Amino acid sequence: MEMAEEGYARRMCHRLMAPVLRVALPLSLPLSLLALVIYVLCYQHPAQQHLLQPSEWDVAELQLNHTGLRQDPRLHWQGGPALGRSFLHGPQLDNGQLRVQRDGIYRLHIQVTLTNCSSSVKNTVPRRAVLAVGICSPAVRSISLLRLNFHLSCTVSSQRLTYLAQGDTLCTNLTLPLLPSQNSDETFFGVQWVHP
Repeated sequence: MEMAEEGYARRMCHRLMAPVLRVALPLSLPLSLLALVIYVLCYQHPAQQHLLQPSEWDVAELQLNHTGLRQDPRLHWQGGPALGRSFLHGPQLDNGQLRVQRDGIYRLHIQVTLTNCSSSVKNTVPRRAVLAVGICSPAVRSISLLRLNFHLSCTVSSQRLTYLAQGDTLCTNLTLPLLPSQNSDETFFGVQWVHP
């Protein structure tokens, strides 16, 4: 039997979910991920049904933090409401690298577009140009999670589900000397906790 509070919560979730799905799914990956978060929170198995408080959401959508010439293959990220569509709830940034604060299964997504890259110049992109995402700290858990080749393209993107432990720090490496676009519509990185 559904309690009055649960019925109210379910109706509120439905009211939140319907317009988000209508708008988000056709538009873009970040909005689609927001729709997925709302879906997971609202439509869990009845035995696990409970609404997470905003403080329990572990989600991050980050923008590139680019300063000067690239002398390090690691890309550095930034996040927060002052940056517009960027946010950070739960995970933390440690010197531009994302560190998760609780164990669980996370959806990881990334897109990187090379700067000043067009169909006329994409033949100059080295065939071995690679974007890699991995756990770089702690060292005992160092592992590659994604390895994306640009081939002759200006953009690579991918997403996957992966288990991350509390304290895992994710690093993103881009083959030197390639320069990523600073446009937040073209280059972004994020995670969202989906299950314990």
